[in-house]
Amino acid sequence: MKHVDVIIVGGGQAGLALSHCLGRLGLDHLVLERGHIGERWRSQSWHSLRLLTPNWLNELPGSPYQGDEADGFMAKDGFVEFLEDYARRWRMPVECGVKVLSCIRTGGIFHIDTSAGAFTARAVVVATGHCDRPAMPFALHGHAASLHASAYRCPGDLGPGDVLVVGASSSGVQIADELARAGRQVVLAVGKHTRLPRRWQGKDIFWWLREMGFMTQRPADLANPDSARRQPSLQLAGRPDNANIDLASLQAAGVTLTGRVQAIDGRVIRFADDLAASVTAAETKQARLLDQIDRFGGHPSPEPYPEPVKVKPVYPRQLSLGHGSIGTVIWATGYTRSFGWLEPSALRADGELAHRDGITSVAGLYALGFRFLRKRDSNFIGGVGADAQAIAAEIALHLNCHGREAA
Repeated sequence: MKHVDVIIVGGGQAGLALSHCLGRLGLDHLVLERGHIGERWRSQSWHSLRLLTPNWLNELPGSPYQGDEADGFMAKDGFVEFLEDYARRWRMPVECGVKVLSCIRTGGIFHIDTSAGAFTARAVVVATGHCDRPAMPFALHGHAASLHASAYRCPGDLGPGDVLVVGASSSGVQIADELARAGRQVVLAVGKHTRLPRRWQGKDIFWWLREMGFMTQRPADLANPDSARRQPSLQLAGRPDNANIDLASLQAAGVTLTGRVQAIDGRVIRFADDLAASVTAAETKQARLLDQIDRFGGHPSPEPYPEPVKVKPVYPRQLSLGHGSIGTVIWATGYTRSFGWLEPSALRADGELAHRDGITSVAGLYALGFRFLRKRDSNFIGGVGADAQAIAAEIALHLNCHGREAA
């Protein structure tokens, strides 16, 4: 059995950022990663994916952006290389290919059972990320190919027939756009979504969100933080040409829009009559935020508002699966978290990890990298660093107090 003061579960940007912070404090720790460094970027994303956030925003502790494309968008393979170099440069203690099977705290010590044997630790950090278990709300029972967005790689991998993409947040619109550009007939099932232009008043939209303080809003700053946590990701893409990818651009590319998936009856998939309502809600929120930006900037934008989405009076209310119609369904429907390896006392009734600002009710157990953990950008690459520094300070305090108690 191996002992280490702190075990970090997860070797993505959150786990590595914390490793850097703990290393700077001289704290003994180990990062356990079930795959390779940045595994989800490697194995759960499509080939052409680029980061949604510009390079200047993607800094990690001890690693400011130093390239010559600050306003560019890094390809996912480049980001994996960046993470590997980050871990190597700071000599982070990462063990890859180690899956954590259970983590139980007894007598003030965590006992961690893994595929590589048993460990003990005085503190544990759950840095497994917000995108854990793919969520697929309906089963097709073999009537058409069915895959989650995390399993999609490229248009050429899909079988014959039209493609239904379910979900109109960042992944859904990017996949629909790529398929349409490849000549596939695409239907996009649209539910609740958040639309914003890639650039406004000559700046990337994230520049405005950062300058206006949106990115660092804390749960206590909001009237309904739980609602904010459930907000869909921005309908954006990190394209070199800074072009918008939204429902209007998809319409122009020939994508058919319809409402959210309501039911599947055998070979028939049925859609809700809510497309107009979803579009109107998104357009209203976009207009409100762009007006806020204009007021913050001190003058109206000389740019026209993004082209409105034209909701046709007649759009599909149901489609057939297979038999020359929908041959593939891609579920861009988000993720759930899986914490069955943690002791039940650390979890809420809904199975999510219970915490406040990343600090759980189990002494010595912390969370990092989850959506709205401490602030709005907690699950962003460029937002995890500040959280990592705060959690590292909490861990140092816990270890110091625990050491005094043991003495």
